[in-house]
Amino acid sequence: MSNQQGQGVSHAKDSQVPQSVQEAAPSKLEHELPDSVHDTGSNKETGKVSHATGDSKVPQAVQEALPESVEKAVPDAIHDTSGSK
Repeated sequence: MSNQQGQGVSHAKDSQVPQSVQEAAPSKLEHELPDSVHDTGSNKETGKVSHATGDSKVPQAVQEALPESVEKAVPDAIHDTSGSK
C-alpha cells in the first residue's frame, strides 16, 4: 500500500534500482529517472527521450537526461542527431 507521495510500491516495469529503494522513493522521483535506468513508461511525458537518429557513443541514460539542444550540440560522430528535426 502506498502513501500520498506514492511511497511503498514501485512504479517501474523494469529497473536497475534496488527494490527497497524503489519502494522508499516517492513516485514523483521514480518518474523523473530516465526509463533506461528505471522504466516507468513516463519518458514521453517528461521529455526524457533520446534525439539520436543514428549511432551514439553516449550512454542511453545520459541521452535521455540531456536537453535536446545539448544532444544536438554534440558532434554527429559521437552522437548522431543528423536525422532529427
